[in-house]
Amino acid sequence: MTKDLTALKMRGNLGEILEEVYYKGQEFIIKRGKKPMAVLISLDEFENLRKQRKTDMAIFDNIRSKIYSSASIKKDVEEAMKAVRKGV
Repeated sequence: MTKDLTALKMRGNLGEILEEVYYKGQEFIIKRGKKPMAVLISLDEFENLRKQRKTDMAIFDNIRSKIYSSASIKKDVEEAMKAVRKGV
């Protein structure tokens, strides 16, 4: 569960908050006034997110490498149309 926390409260209770994050896995949204400014998560959670992002980006890069250019699509369509016409 994520808790909201003001920057002022965080400054006054940093040690206690760090222990909650480290030992209990608590997550905090840090606000300045009413505006959310940052998130405090455990190092393990951060590393998991980084690994997942790296995996996701590798998948996206693989997909991007297989995307056709408009010229190659046009060529493929023309070849397919020729093949269909020959069969008719």
